[in-house]
Amino acid sequence: MTFRLAPMQSGPRLLAPAPRRLRDRHGRGIRGPVFAPGIPARRTKSDEFDATAVEAFADIDARWHDELSGLDVAVDDIPGMLPRGENPEDWELVTWPEEVTADGPVPLARLMPAAVDAQGRPTRAQIILFRRPLELRATDDDLLELLREVLTQQVATYLGVDEDTVEDGPER
Repeated sequence: MTFRLAPMQSGPRLLAPAPRRLRDRHGRGIRGPVFAPGIPARRTKSDEFDATAVEAFADIDARWHDELSGLDVAVDDIPGMLPRGENPEDWELVTWPEEVTADGPVPLARLMPAAVDAQGRPTRAQIILFRRPLELRATDDDLLELLREVLTQQVATYLGVDEDTVEDGPER
């Protein structure tokens, strides 16, 4: 038995994708994508959380819009700050600064005041919501209420007023 090497073929014909079937099989039309390109098949938990956070902040912003014009709201998955110490029993004794809203040793949100970054550019004040700790502490039905409570605390800290004043709105 002998083998013979065939000459290699090249060119656009070999590099082009295989032709699609253009015929209409069984009279049901040509197959196409179920969802348009770039559109996710379903909303992710992160997208749902973002929408709930926007809804929770909208109530506060409607009352305090002028005072909150220099404030941004951001969402981070998990807090980058955790209590120090190797013994978890010591974590329950952690006291957080006023700009951090926490559930025991776990931060839920943080107010970052306006400042100047490392390049010398001014930054705006922002409330950072930590998505995973908040999701773990509320059911889907209770998440909106928890976000309103946390945002009310953070806005009260930002404005330097108590939480009842934030809920009632400014006196005009």
